[in-house]
Amino acid sequence: MGFDSWDEIRTAFQVARVGTVSGAAEVLGVHHATVIRHVDALEDKLGAKLFQRHPRGYTPTEAGQQLLSVGQATEDQFAQLSARIAGAGEEVSGELIVTSLTSVSVLVLPAMERLLGEYPGLRLSYLTDHRVFRLENGEAHVAIRAGNRPTEPDNVVQSLGSMQNALYASHAYVERYGVPRSKEELAQHRFVSIDNRESRAPFYRWLSENVPDEQVVFRANDHEAQVAAIKEGLGVGFLTVPMGRGDPKLEEIVKPYDTWNTDLWLVTHVDLHRTPKVQAAVKAIKEQAARSEGLVAH
Repeated sequence: MGFDSWDEIRTAFQVARVGTVSGAAEVLGVHHATVIRHVDALEDKLGAKLFQRHPRGYTPTEAGQQLLSVGQATEDQFAQLSARIAGAGEEVSGELIVTSLTSVSVLVLPAMERLLGEYPGLRLSYLTDHRVFRLENGEAHVAIRAGNRPTEPDNVVQSLGSMQNALYASHAYVERYGVPRSKEELAQHRFVSIDNRESRAPFYRWLSENVPDEQVVFRANDHEAQVAAIKEGLGVGFLTVPMGRGDPKLEEIVKPYDTWNTDLWLVTHVDLHRTPKVQAAVKAIKEQAARSEGLVAH
């Protein structure tokens, strides 16, 4: 494929991003028949289906997902080039994709609220998942990672400090079961935990080593479900200190131990690290980290 395919690639990228032919046509300012013609022509040239067609729209196939990743990275790099050429280096607009674990939302969302208020032209996508989104493929612009320092090549990694974690329970749970006065008593309480018994999080490792498995009465693979179970009084469970202390329905059963801390890292890709919107996001997140309770410097 050569230069004559660029319009078709750009069209297919917008279909993958928006999910419908009509939406892509609106973004591109063309007729929907043009969008369909470009997608069909590109699929013929590639010899692969980029989309599954259904009444609600177009869902990218695996090949379509690859197109979406490459297209997003290319769009960002062209935006960076355009900003340099036009001298518009201070403009912060367009889509910003941030990813983290759900448990770090207490840090991310206040930062994003201020960022969106300061830059009305910005659109935010916030992705929370256990899988690692690949910055080099354009899946995200900014990532907050937990655990060991990320080592992927071509990434800029900055420390955000260590997030404190502690054990919390609802007032209803405390009224029914009381507060443990010793480590031995604590081990006999009812617990809420993650479904993955192999989790490397330091506080979950502590739980598996110090609490009998039969005392873990509720397990979930979703962080929001764990939080809801703790609030409903199903058991005692680990939460970040900002989340636990910020909820009046919860009591801190055991204060945070240093060995339960989780290291947090702010990660960007070297190609996009200096773009205005990424720099604005990095600044906002670092400022929020500096003022957040429960986050201590390394």
